[in-house]
Amino acid sequence: MYMQNLHTHTTFCDGADTAEEMIIAAIHKGFDSIGFSGHSYASYSKYWGDIDRAEEYKKTILEQKKKYKDKIKIYLGLEVDMYSQPKMVGYDYLIGSVHYFKIGEEYVGFDRSEQEVETLIKKHFNGNGMEYAKYYYQTLAQLPQYGNFDIIGHFDLITKHSDNRTFFDTTAKEYLSAAFEAAEMLSKKIPLFEVNTGAISRGYRKAPYPSMQIIRQFKKLGLGAVITSDSHSTNTIDCGFDLATELLRECGFKEKYILTDNGFIAVAL
Repeated sequence: MYMQNLHTHTTFCDGADTAEEMIIAAIHKGFDSIGFSGHSYASYSKYWGDIDRAEEYKKTILEQKKKYKDKIKIYLGLEVDMYSQPKMVGYDYLIGSVHYFKIGEEYVGFDRSEQEVETLIKKHFNGNGMEYAKYYYQTLAQLPQYGNFDIIGHFDLITKHSDNRTFFDTTAKEYLSAAFEAAEMLSKKIPLFEVNTGAISRGYRKAPYPSMQIIRQFKKLGLGAVITSDSHSTNTIDCGFDLATELLRECGFKEKYILTDNGFIAVAL
């Protein structure tokens, strides 16, 4: 099985370890390649570094690529938050994600603790969790307007707390209709989605993003799948890869996509 992770964070944003430490860990785990996806700088986020470090990030990853070229393939990527508007040139690939709403002139982060999400729903959605979920998917559907992305990041991120807290019913027709509509809109512009195990490694969930129903919908829409760990530390680079692989198989996928020097290609699961 080809081992690759394209959703990797370092100390350049909210990761715990340096790029070189992540590379060494990937080599020790038998990875064929690793891609770095630092968060794009956003003036409204205190978590994602400094705008002045964007070029340093690129320079560092390219230096590491040369240093370890005989041991592992290294790719330079960026996870772009929808409203951040970074310079999206010089990267091997781009992940498009939504972590914030723009409500009026306020940027509202929702990738937060249970208590913070509850407060957000009360303040901005009159306590109605389903309205919150629908607003998220309406926002996510606009993602292609902000860049030419290769991968849809953690499509149903708002289900982060669903194992412990029910803010909305993820099996309800109203919820799935909103999610499927967003999936269809995105499928016209973005070719790949990720099966993301990050919430498993951080103890929030027992299953990857997105849900089985949504993965099956992506299959119908013809999107390709990549498996990522959304890793923020050396010990989580390969978290849940076997689980993600089995989930894709159960949903009818026979292949996943990996990034190569010649672009994305399909390989058997």
